[in-house]
Amino acid sequence: MELNNLLKIAVKEGASDIHLVVGHKPIIRVFDKIKRIDGFPIVTNSEAKRMIDGILNVSQKKKIQDEKELDFSYDIDKLGRFRVNLFWEKDNIGLVARIISKEIPTLEQISLGETVEKMIMEKHGLILVTGPTGCGKSTSLAAMINHINQNRSLVIITLEDPIEFLFPKAKSIVVQRQLGSDMNSFAEGLKHVLRQDPDVIMVGEMRDLETIALTLTLAETGHLVLATLHTPNASQVIDRVVDVFPSHQQEQVRLQFSMALNAVIAQQLVPRKGGGLIAAREILVNTPAVSNIIRENKIPQLKTVMQTSANQGMMTMKQSLEAMFKEGLIDEETAKAFLVTDIND
Repeated sequence: MELNNLLKIAVKEGASDIHLVVGHKPIIRVFDKIKRIDGFPIVTNSEAKRMIDGILNVSQKKKIQDEKELDFSYDIDKLGRFRVNLFWEKDNIGLVARIISKEIPTLEQISLGETVEKMIMEKHGLILVTGPTGCGKSTSLAAMINHINQNRSLVIITLEDPIEFLFPKAKSIVVQRQLGSDMNSFAEGLKHVLRQDPDVIMVGEMRDLETIALTLTLAETGHLVLATLHTPNASQVIDRVVDVFPSHQQEQVRLQFSMALNAVIAQQLVPRKGGGLIAAREILVNTPAVSNIIRENKIPQLKTVMQTSANQGMMTMKQSLEAMFKEGLIDEETAKAFLVTDIND
């Protein structure tokens, strides 16, 4: 077995991920279903180490030994890029590689409509893309950044872990910085980013208090900031951001967030009718009414505002799923299953 050959098979099969776990045959995930790759033996620890060592440099080998976790991107010429995570499991090394599309999708191709296009043409403010792991947040961010790149002459700086999509030369200058090799942490990268003359900043993930605080400040100081969070819906974003801070700071953070926020886009992938996956999205736009709700900490009222503000580009996850069902993009069973999930959330 060679890792590159396994990755080629995964790409050919249209997989989203490939798993190497000792004691199992190589596994791929295709349209949210996992299956074992035929014709390959069960992976042993020595075989896994041999394959993985073949794609690591000296510093990466040391890091996986010292820290027991490693994220990085990997390229195969003429095939594509992969986001790789290495880990230890029962004293065995394991790997999960996410296949990154060679082509950056357009906003239209992933159904990010006019509302989102208007948001990313703003000069400042914060746009948050949220959802569980594997819901396409990185793809949505890449489509937004590339739309700006193709249509505006700006300086765009991305802070990523790891770098996934590579942006082509177009109207903007896109500087892509990777955690570990180009910066020590998101917070450190954000502390110095203003000296790099950015117009647009993309933060791969708002992971901790310092990163969140710096991101909010940058959005307030005349920059357009795009970032991600792991929350299932738009309403929970507010609580997630505010609750990170000590209680004596939370009122001030609500005020700051109410002024800095442009929009929240919460998404999840659902089975598309006929095969594949498609994103259902909840969109919260920061209107004066929304800003007031955030300041006064009346978060439960946000869903009502989203339900009744379609003319301002807002929608709930329920409305998104219902619209997709009416358009024939998803079947009735899928709509019902995910509507139940949305109600429970």
